[in-house]
Amino acid sequence: IGAMIDFGPLLTNPKMFLFGGAAQFGIFAAILFAALCGFQLNDAASIGIIGAADGPTAILVSRVLHSDTYMGAIAVAAYSYMAMVPIIQPFAIKLVTTKKERMIRMPYSEHKVSKTTRILFPIIVTMIAGFVAPASVSLVGFLMFGNLLRECGCLNSLSDTAQTSLVNLITLLLGLTIAFKMQAADFVNIKTLMIMAIGLMAFVFDSIGGVMFAKVLNLLPGKKINPMVGGAGISAFPMSARVVQKMGLQADPTNHLLMHAIGANVAGQIGSVVAGGVVINLVLNMLGWN
Repeated sequence: IGAMIDFGPLLTNPKMFLFGGAAQFGIFAAILFAALCGFQLNDAASIGIIGAADGPTAILVSRVLHSDTYMGAIAVAAYSYMAMVPIIQPFAIKLVTTKKERMIRMPYSEHKVSKTTRILFPIIVTMIAGFVAPASVSLVGFLMFGNLLRECGCLNSLSDTAQTSLVNLITLLLGLTIAFKMQAADFVNIKTLMIMAIGLMAFVFDSIGGVMFAKVLNLLPGKKINPMVGGAGISAFPMSARVVQKMGLQADPTNHLLMHAIGANVAGQIGSVVAGGVVINLVLNMLGWN
């Protein structure tokens, strides 16, 4: 997946990193709600990570936290809501914005990012993520390694394979593996419906969290940020950025927000994986499983 992601827009406007963190609010809200609904802490954490809008992260967290019973439902919810971004996000964004806010213009000036910066970026991010959330390194590392394959310019064959054959093969094997966790006795019950509902709540609150953070930044002096860009700070790349672009054009046919939204969306990819690592570390420490 990392081989398919261009970090250029994020490097051009590094403050978009903030939205990659703010848009993870739904994860922690969902964990709290799931715990109040009677789920064990490790299961509640696995359910809340659906809000990361990242299937591999949801699967890793549920596996490490031994939520095997609910892994099938968690994976189905995570991938289903990723596919439903064009339906869910417009509702969530319009819920907390006005048309005037959605019309805020954000001119984009293209800046050249040097090859050295593009190569160093994935290495530095992996190192920082390792210090902040060691449990996230397996996912962040592969995400950044894929990007490094493309940016280094001397491993074109491996980069092409990672973007086509390899990713399709992994997707197929992943689907088959998860299917074994979806036996009727464990999957067809009220708990699955609760997981789907809490996952949807997490997804909606993620989008709202990013939007509200952008609105808070607009209270400070300086150029105004279209709040919808904050909603793109989730991991569903590049669908979320496209949704923001489309909504921006609906509010103002001359307002193009795609590059800003892409920057926030890429930050969300990194932020969701780091959030998963943070959740794993916190829960393992709280339960004394380390």
